[in-house]
Amino acid sequence: MVMSVMLVVEAVYNSVVSLGVKAIGWRPEWRFKWEPLDGADEEKGRAHYPLVLVQIPMYNELEVYKLSIAAACELQWPKDRIIVQVLDDSTDPFIKNLVELECENWVNKGVNIKYATRTSRKGFKAGALKKGMECDYATQSEYIAIFDADFQPEPDFLLRTVPFLVHNPEVALVQARWSFVNDTTSLLTRVQKMFFDYHFKVEQEAGSATFAFFSFNGTAGVWRTVAIKEAGGWKDRTTVEDMDLAVRATLKGWKFVYVGDIRVKSELPSTYKAYCRQQFRWSSGGANLFRKMAKDVLVAKLLLGAESYCTNRCMYSLQYHSPSLGHNPGAVFTSLGCRLYSHGAYHSNSHKTSKKSSHNAILDFV
Repeated sequence: MVMSVMLVVEAVYNSVVSLGVKAIGWRPEWRFKWEPLDGADEEKGRAHYPLVLVQIPMYNELEVYKLSIAAACELQWPKDRIIVQVLDDSTDPFIKNLVELECENWVNKGVNIKYATRTSRKGFKAGALKKGMECDYATQSEYIAIFDADFQPEPDFLLRTVPFLVHNPEVALVQARWSFVNDTTSLLTRVQKMFFDYHFKVEQEAGSATFAFFSFNGTAGVWRTVAIKEAGGWKDRTTVEDMDLAVRATLKGWKFVYVGDIRVKSELPSTYKAYCRQQFRWSSGGANLFRKMAKDVLVAKLLLGAESYCTNRCMYSLQYHSPSLGHNPGAVFTSLGCRLYSHGAYHSNSHKTSKKSSHNAILDFV
């Protein structure tokens, strides 16, 4: 009961803060220094540009691989100070061949792009990102930008985000907002957009404005390489490796910046099946991470005493995304729905055809 009240209070607080932020026109530049690195001329003083590694983890992304690779290769940054790294965990040989050919095409255009594969998918996305950081050409990078395969950053993304890291040594992460190219195609995508709008406009805006914890969203962000390493690197112990790293970095004292004015185009799950898979992965991963990190967060809270608002935010995020605790109705509903869907779709042989037909009818409706 006490925990539920705390979560409600936190949600109300976030809403009030976000309204205040909007009312006064607060911007992250008020708190964190931001200046263009070398003016409008990229060629002037290019040595002052830090080396940036752009990682694109992907897995059998036939429909979007060209778009994401092209967007990364067209980022405005000195060519000798950026490395685009495609981390291809695809299991389909045909798709792997297409992705590799696309990388070769950009190499021929003068882009410093690397195509990387693994012999196994151990650790999934976290494993791919960790392996990518171990490459010889990646070890010297000062900052790492991460984009999922369906994300398309604008050309000026690095020019607008990296200065926050360059001029503020205490900042570990600059997180941009997501936008969606298919948010009006169906009822399902419209509802998803509503939830994401709350997440970005309220939760992350409030966390950034109060200099407190908010989680990395797994993509559309730029990390300080040293911060990742100091926090222990990418770990594959949960399916929410992004939140895992964010919590550990926060406990090390690092700060995050959310810049809502910078938006990165992406795509929402367009079918209920895809949506369930995504949400179940996030919600179950949050519950697992809560079990693993709650003790560390509580210890940090006790050590920090009154100056523990960041740890309160960490605990709130872990609890809110943990359906097993029953404090996030949306996560509970999604988790239950995914389990029922999985059971009906894969474990019922006698009515397989009728269930499939009914499910398709529902998908057509949404």
